[in-house]
Amino acid sequence: MLHPVILAGGTGSRLWPLSRQLNPKQFLALIEPKRSMLQATLGRLDGLDVSDPTIICNEEHRFLAAEQMRQACCSDARIILEPVGRNTAPAIALAALEATALGQDPILLVLAADHLISDTAAFQRQVQLALPLAKSGRLITFGIVPNCAETGYGYIHRGESLAEGAYTVSRFVEKPDQATAERYVSSGDYLWNSGMFMFRASRFLEELGAFRSDILQACKEAMNATTRDLDFVRVDAAAFQACPEDSVDYAVMEKTSDAVVVPLDAGWSDIGSWSSLWSVSERDAEGNALAGDVIAVDTADTLVRADHRLVATLGVSGLIVVETKDAVLVADKDRVQDVKKVVEQLKNGARQEHINHREVYRPWGVYDSIDNGHRYQVKRITVKPGHKLSLQMHHHRAEHWVVVSGTAKVTNGDKEYLVTENQSTFIPIGQVHTLENPGVIDLELIEVQSGAYLGEDDIVRFEDQYGRE
Repeated sequence: MLHPVILAGGTGSRLWPLSRQLNPKQFLALIEPKRSMLQATLGRLDGLDVSDPTIICNEEHRFLAAEQMRQACCSDARIILEPVGRNTAPAIALAALEATALGQDPILLVLAADHLISDTAAFQRQVQLALPLAKSGRLITFGIVPNCAETGYGYIHRGESLAEGAYTVSRFVEKPDQATAERYVSSGDYLWNSGMFMFRASRFLEELGAFRSDILQACKEAMNATTRDLDFVRVDAAAFQACPEDSVDYAVMEKTSDAVVVPLDAGWSDIGSWSSLWSVSERDAEGNALAGDVIAVDTADTLVRADHRLVATLGVSGLIVVETKDAVLVADKDRVQDVKKVVEQLKNGARQEHINHREVYRPWGVYDSIDNGHRYQVKRITVKPGHKLSLQMHHHRAEHWVVVSGTAKVTNGDKEYLVTENQSTFIPIGQVHTLENPGVIDLELIEVQSGAYLGEDDIVRFEDQYGRE
């Protein structure tokens, strides 16, 4: 039985304004309208003999990951939280140590949460082909059969044939220039480095210990002091922060003598930019990939994504146009790698549009910041059935709640009462309060905040069922 390990870290800044620090691309429905990239990754395992997966994600994405696992009917997944990012070698080490600590030694199938694979059957065939090699102690990497001379990927030079469809690894090579990439592709001996792997947990740990014992030791110390709450495995933060940063390629795969590459031709893309999303999207006769309420007149070879309003284009070609509630990106399709420069300017300007959307997800539901001005802010809040906000107070703001639909159970100081549709209540500054949805449908309400300071850090929590400080 295979044990899937899904690497779900990263921020996907090149897909701004859709992908943001607190809601990155792996949690977004970029290709399929009702499944995120993470959920699609899990979905392509259907039909393989696999155990419940391990998800490795950032601490700040924990509730997004847990909710998407619930939606995917995968509530038994183990979610290991990284307090800081340390690249792929430490992340995989945490998963391998977690698996062996349970007295098992499974074959790990390591996948990225944000890749597209359009041919699931071909992917599963190559996984099955690699399985006997992994059982024998080999460390497998899946190399993508190139369809163009791509300069944005590293390459794997395959060596001698081991078995039908598998080869030794001659060498890994860095991202090439255009002429070198063309030479690699024309030779037929080079594959794109996909970042997908398969190996037995103990073999990976053995090789990591041989080549990067400092990483292995730090990860062992981090896993020796884990705590578990709700759906999450929390590693020791101080020990993991002391762990060196390195990729699995540099730490292990380029050094081991047991590396094997299995070619994969399954419609793969890492969706690393808006142009790559355009290239894998369904397009009209003019080469346009359109999503949402879009009118495209005399428009060609353009991606337009309208999430919340009508977007019209006229007499343009080769553009990327992405509309969200609080930002619009218009870019030349050949310059999309520079979207990260926009994100850097947002950071340098102490703005918030790179961090989160106007809609912000919480473990209890979601809120949408509808309007704000001097000394006031308006939010639309949705609380899922059976969920509850923390017991809290604010030093600088009062809150008015108007219930739009459902029933709210309100704690307001020493009073507890129900507020139903078209009713309202008031929470004074400094009052200890909480809000709960005791019903079976979503609770929706409008919150009007007023006060001298309206930041999200003006929350003093006394009790929280989700373990937040």
